[in-house]
Amino acid sequence: MLSYDPYAELATLRDFAPLELSSSDFEPGGPLPLFAWSSGRGGEDRSPALQWSTPPAGTRSFAISCFDPDAPTGSGFWHWAAYNLPVSVTSLARGLGDLAALPHGATVLPNESRSERFIGAAPPEGTGVHRYFFVVDALDVETLDIRAGSTPAVLGFNRHFHSLARGVLIGTANPAER
Repeated sequence: MLSYDPYAELATLRDFAPLELSSSDFEPGGPLPLFAWSSGRGGEDRSPALQWSTPPAGTRSFAISCFDPDAPTGSGFWHWAAYNLPVSVTSLARGLGDLAALPHGATVLPNESRSERFIGAAPPEGTGVHRYFFVVDALDVETLDIRAGSTPAVLGFNRHFHSLARGVLIGTANPAER
């Protein structure tokens, strides 16, 4: 497993208040459930349930993503990126990773497979245990003005400058187990 933590690096650029992020589907640092693996690897491409703590005053929306920095690409692999989630939302039930299932007003960007939904873990054989960073940001704007079809990295750039608080929850997937 690689030790690089991209979100710890971002925190050195700007101080974020903590936002507790948890899941009833896996423990922090623990393995992702089978349903959160790719359908090509025996899973269901379903996002895990996520819930987060009360955001700080001034929060007007949320952004959420799932990123694998351990993918053998040199730039990681984005599994999911959504934003403009209403401030009234502080949890997402299991399987709400596509636009049709998210609250009205939310936007989902194309992942690395160019589909606008959550895609499950599929670490290639021989690449070791991968970490999946689920991240929720409390934003100081109701909507982020991002062009349709933009990449999750564009969302990351924009949310960085509007984040009041951030929660990070890491799940793992071991290709030797599938």
